[in-house]
Parts: sequence; structure tokens; C-alpha cells
Amino acid sequence: MQHGTSLTPRSPRRRRRAATAMALGALTLGGMASLPSPTAQAADTGTPNGDVIANLWQWNWASVAKECTDTLDPAGYGAVQVAPPEESLKQADFYWWDVYQPYSYKLDSRFGDESAFKDMVDTCHGAGIEVYTDAVINHTAAQTGTGYAGTTMSNKYDTTDYDPADSDNCTKTIANWSDQQEVQNCELLGMPDLDTAESGVREKITGFLNKQIDLGVDGFRVDAAKHIPTADMNAIVGALHKTASSDAPYITQEVYPGNPPALGDYYANGDVLDFGYAATMKSQFGGGDIANLESLGGSSGLADEANSNTFVTNHDTERNGYTLSYKDGATATLANVFQLARGYGRPSVYAAWKFDQSDAAPPNNGSGAVTDTDCSGAWSCLDRDKAVTGMVGWHNAAAGKAVTDWQSPASNVIGFGRGDVGFVAINNTSSDSTHTYTTSLADGTYDNVVGEGSVTVTGGKAELTVPAKGAVAFHTA
Repeated sequence: MQHGTSLTPRSPRRRRRAATAMALGALTLGGMASLPSPTAQAADTGTPNGDVIANLWQWNWASVAKECTDTLDPAGYGAVQVAPPEESLKQADFYWWDVYQPYSYKLDSRFGDESAFKDMVDTCHGAGIEVYTDAVINHTAAQTGTGYAGTTMSNKYDTTDYDPADSDNCTKTIANWSDQQEVQNCELLGMPDLDTAESGVREKITGFLNKQIDLGVDGFRVDAAKHIPTADMNAIVGALHKTASSDAPYITQEVYPGNPPALGDYYANGDVLDFGYAATMKSQFGGGDIANLESLGGSSGLADEANSNTFVTNHDTERNGYTLSYKDGATATLANVFQLARGYGRPSVYAAWKFDQSDAAPPNNGSGAVTDTDCSGAWSCLDRDKAVTGMVGWHNAAAGKAVTDWQSPASNVIGFGRGDVGFVAINNTSSDSTHTYTTSLADGTYDNVVGEGSVTVTGGKAELTVPAKGAVAFHTA
């Protein structure tokens, strides 16, 4: 949570993995608006659900539930990450960062009340989709006023859940980012830093998280984890309940780039959001040569693969320019295609709303409550793009297979496989590319899962015409 505002060996944490010629009319990527809206269907289509996370950032609970049944399960996503569910600041402009300033641990927010939250969790579970929430547990709100559930606050150190003694003694805003003591004990953007070394504070935090687990939540994206000492994080994570499907919830932690602390310090507690991966996607797809991605790995500045939660963009980085965003159109879509094909770490796909001003509020009813997601209007729903949904299934089919048959017939054009299961060719240029690729797939005819038409493999070769800013991908059933 790096707001651009004026305020403004493996632990038992589970990693969920997969359960189990010429391309005709290949899709040119970036045409999401032309995709039809999904129609309602019965929960759980029977499609195997893998490990891909759909990050539906600040969608309301009813819209998340509908997306689980209509899009995520049929495509084979494994989990949905949703916004912070607690009551938060409700300031006059309803900015997006309201939700990162907790007012109380009531599950009553701009996305819906506790009943709607529970309905969303149950609906997603019925479709085979796990639910992870954004856990804002490092701090409380900087701004006084009224919350979305009506809680009022006149002293930022004295809230419904905490009193002044529960905050760290450092009441200044972090200024020296090279001082780990200051980074982890002083105030991020003026928000009171909770004393997570204190057992009473930790009990309140774990109570808040365990209440969600008891309602069916399967894991957490820990906001501002960099500002929580790793020993405190370990104590919090260790006190969490079992989930319905695992001995421990899935944990991914926001550790924004820059030391201290070191990224690896957090591996014992779960995964980490891989900002290095996202930056690499921008540097290569946004101006470099994607052929350089052949050597992708921990030695190139990424998190260790076993603990990497990869992404192409998120709500902070699409606003500060650190990564690609929906505004990059087909280039960003292609980066997501590569992410799903390459299989490094655990991938997530981001979908939110369009904006012109970085602080802008999500689409709302005029009183701050987020309205239903409309992917033909104010929202950018990359999770529904055919190229992405096709690659989710491709990713699931290829799980556990090594990268093979890497080829780069031209600058910014690559092709590679995952053993004898799948092959993908990506063209990050402005002109169509035709080339004969070597593949380990058996001879035969395969559907192009990111577009129309089919691919024929003969003698281990496939002649592919990959459209400008497009891809061709196929795999065994």
C-alpha cells in the first residue's frame, strides 16, 4: 500500500497448484470491450481450478460472487483476491485509499455488509474458487471523521478497537527509509502504527482475521507487511485458524521494493508480492526485448520462485508508473499471457476500474458505496479477456512441466513450450510474424486457446502466424 496521496525450507503455508502449420484467425490482443458479458450459470462447472488468483480490486461483494460463477470457475481460476472488508474511513471524495484506513473491524464496508460478504464467500466456494481478502493490519486510520458503518473517530489514536497504548511509540511519519526501526515502527503516511509486538494487539488482529476464516475466507494479502517486523508477522500467522480446505490459510505479503527489510525475511510467513517480476514485465514488454526473458529467475532480481506471487500490475503500481497497466492495452495483455505461460511462482491477474486521476474513487452511488461492476463501461476486466482466460486453462494444463523449446525468431518474438503439454508464441511487435516453431507436442491438430482457429503440428513443427501484439497458444486436453 504505497498510496500516491497527500496522506496519504518452506513454512506450512499452502501453495495451491493445479488439481489435477498455421493458426487461423489468431486473436489480436487488447480487444476486451468486444467480449460478450458472461451469462449466469450453475455453480461449479467442473472445470479444474488451478492456482491462478484473480485480483478483483475493489469490486463489490455481489459483483465478485457473480464473477466467481460466470467467469473464474469456467476459466479455471483457483482463487479470488478481494478488497479490505472492514469498515474504513469515509471521506468526502470517496477516494480509493479510504479502504486502507481502518475505522473498525466490523465487516461492513463500501463493498457491502457482513451478510453480503458471507454470501460472496459461499457463492465463490460453491464454484470451487477460494477467497483471499486484503488484510490491513499494520495501522489504523490517519484521518478522523466517520466510517462507512457509521463509526465516528475524533482522535486517530483512540479507535473502536484500539486505544493510544496500542500504537508504537514513534508518532512521526516515516522519513528515513534506510532505517529499519523507523520503517517498521513509525507511521506510514501518518497512519498510527500498531504495536504488533504487544500480545494484546496481536490478539485483536488474529481475532479479526480468524473471524473471516470462520466465515470461509481461505487466505490473506497482508497490506504493508514491510512495516510489520517479521517476528510479529510470524506470531500472527501462526495463530490463525485452519481453513475449510487447508491446515493454514494462504498468505501473500506486500513488501514494497527497497531495503530494509530484506525480502527473504518474509518467506517463512508465506509468499511475497513479486514487484521485481512486475518491473521486469514492464522493462521487457514496454521497451526491451522479450527474448531476454529466457533467463528469468531469482538471479535477475525476482523473489525466490517458491515464494513468489507474481503480477503484471496492481492498484499502486498502475498509478505510479512502476508497471504496465490497462492503459498499455495489448502490451499489458501480452505480459499477462507470458506470466501465465512461463509459470514462475503463483500468478495473479488484476482487474479494476479506469481512472484519469490517481486518487479517483471507484464507481459509486454518490455516497461512496461501490456499484456493480460494468465491464462495458468504467471497469477494465482483464480477467475476462479471451487471451487471459484461455491461458489460465493452458497454465493449469502445464503445471509442473519445465520450460522447453525456447525460440526467438526475431526481436520481440518468442515461442516456448512446457514439455509435451503446451506451446505458446508471443509477438510483441507492430507487424504479423510467421515462423515455423519446434515443439515437443505430439503431431496433431490443436485449438488455439487465445483466439480462433487451430494449429497443426507435423513432425514436431508448427508454422504459426502470430498477429501484431498477439499470441497463439495450444495445449493437450
